[in-house]
Amino acid sequence: MTSHKTAQTMKPATAAKKLGVYLEATPAEFQEGVVSRTEFNTLQADPPEWLRELRRNGPHPRPVVAAKLGVSISGLARGGVTEALTTEQIDALKQEDPEWLRQERATQADVRKEAVRIKEKHAAREAQNDDDARS
Repeated sequence: MTSHKTAQTMKPATAAKKLGVYLEATPAEFQEGVVSRTEFNTLQADPPEWLRELRRNGPHPRPVVAAKLGVSISGLARGGVTEALTTEQIDALKQEDPEWLRQERATQADVRKEAVRIKEKHAAREAQNDDDARS
């Protein structure tokens, strides 16, 4: 009784998401096929020129755009950014620094501060519980 493993594969959309690129900007053969785990690992370890170019200049998917602008994906939507942007467009937005972007960055900074505060509060509570358990 011999069992043979089938190669683990993923849809192009999943692979593009994991690679941090906008699916619609990838080559047709990438979009139309499936990506095996081996192919995916190769793409990550030794990216072809098209992948390096997409990562460098875009268009970038919304999570990457949000990270480059320092806002949340929801913040992008509130700012009216619903499409993929190129690096050039992102840089232009940073230069323009519209009110919505300043507001969303401030909101994101507040969210991060609150996350740190909660984490420290939980750590202090945990330390107190550990001390109580030892007593």
